[in-house]
Amino acid sequence: MLQIGICRLLLFKVKPQIYLWLAISIFGAANSVTRKLTEIGARHFQNDRNPISLCNVLFVGNLCALLVLLIIYRRQIQPAMLKRLSRREWLGLIVVSTLAGAIAPSLIFQALAVTNVNTVVFLGRLEPPLTLLLSVWLLSERVNFWEILGASIAFTGVISIIFLFPILQGVNNISLMLGMGEIFTIAAAVALATATILGKLTLSRVSLGIYSIFRTAWGTVIFFFAALLLYGRGHFMDVFSPFLWEWMLVYGSIIVVLGQTFWITGLRATSISEASLVSSFTPIAGILAAYFILGEVPTLAQYMGGSVIVMGVFLSQIGIRQKASIRAATRNASIQKQQEIESNMGFKGI
Repeated sequence: MLQIGICRLLLFKVKPQIYLWLAISIFGAANSVTRKLTEIGARHFQNDRNPISLCNVLFVGNLCALLVLLIIYRRQIQPAMLKRLSRREWLGLIVVSTLAGAIAPSLIFQALAVTNVNTVVFLGRLEPPLTLLLSVWLLSERVNFWEILGASIAFTGVISIIFLFPILQGVNNISLMLGMGEIFTIAAAVALATATILGKLTLSRVSLGIYSIFRTAWGTVIFFFAALLLYGRGHFMDVFSPFLWEWMLVYGSIIVVLGQTFWITGLRATSISEASLVSSFTPIAGILAAYFILGEVPTLAQYMGGSVIVMGVFLSQIGIRQKASIRAATRNASIQKQQEIESNMGFKGI
């Protein structure tokens, strides 16, 4: 409550865009911080187990996020508002939350376990072109020239990373580039793009608060039981470890509490075009964080393909700003607004 009150007080003195930039900086660092925490846990095994496993970080991080969302959106989860939801909307919430709140985060965290952060950042940029393609195909959504051009260039950049790496390494077998980390990341991008489209189809009348809380809560429950089913009853034995919670208080306070608070505060007070433009810098923030936190330096293939991706992202912004100016940039924090921007942003680490 104290942090929410502070943000509301500062809102009168700080431009809303500043909150978005702060949130993007935090979200961009999320994957690197997650990897760093697991490395710290690996140096402090307890009973031959890593207390800061990726599963524990995801589970506890989601609980922290849920607490923050309940505080922020407490007025939107009244029983009367929940009763207004139709059966179709409840079904949509379940499917979208399973994809975006459980499957995609699990795949991303699995990818982080077996590949470097930069790979996850770059290949995760498949999500915006996939979302655009599905929007045109399934929703008959109108897109302009700049959106198509930007998405096509970004997609080319992602594909070029996959093909350039083995070529530059002198490897003849292109398929060697697609390890499990790359496959997990691509699958997560497909899941997130599908969730965005289903959200547009079924959740237009659902409030952002109900959607955010349900997605986080349902995703946490599904992930918990799926992990128990796949890995056994002892998988979360260290979830109450004091060592884990010492570091999760840092992770939860910065990545979850401040990140979510800054993001929602800025999102409520800015237009789609403004928020989307700021969010397009998330990959850059992710690459810088990987370098300063983990010492990861992009490969030559990632430099080349990443430059193409960034060019495509910024060209897409021209199209987004044109559409926003035509329909008068709205400032209400809707599900469609958040999903559209999060598609451009990529995975936020929780």
